Amino acid sequence: MTLAACAALAGCGFAPLYAQPGVVGNLAAIDVEAPEGRTGFLIREHLDDAFAKNRAAPAAYRMHLQLYETRYPRGIRVDNVATRFEYVLTADYTLTSIASGAPAKNGRVRVELTYNSADQPYASVTAQQDAQDRAAEEAARRIQLELAAWLANGAKPGGA
Repeated sequence: MTLAACAALAGCGFAPLYAQPGVVGNLAAIDVEAPEGRTGFLIREHLDDAFAKNRAAPAAYRMHLQLYETRYPRGIRVDNVATRFEYVLTADYTLTSIASGAPAKNGRVRVELTYNSADQPYASVTAQQDAQDRAAEEAARRIQLELAAWLANGAKPGGA
């Protein structure tokens, strides 16, 4: 059954995204510049992990990130205290070729998630920080997929 499925996929021209020449190597050659702060640190770390950053090789691209965070109260109790929040992280990125200095790709990802807020201050802060980490991880994953698809579809490595 598995062999038949593989043969059918091979016959239709299917190729895994990361098997395309240059995708993995060019993702590993992206230097991420994130804004200061906790969320900037988190998304940069998640992107470095997602790209399998090769610190020994020179970077071919520089990614500049701008982050926008908003938090909306949801689930309001009768005493007008929010018990649930919606956290929205929007990440705008510009990928620039280091060789030419020209912008190679721009993009935006938006992640929305909710979290519970507790009456205890420490638990509430911990829940908010967990939401930031989950949103940064998801934004990094979406950026990685966008860039991998862009590279696999004929982006010129190292140039604009």
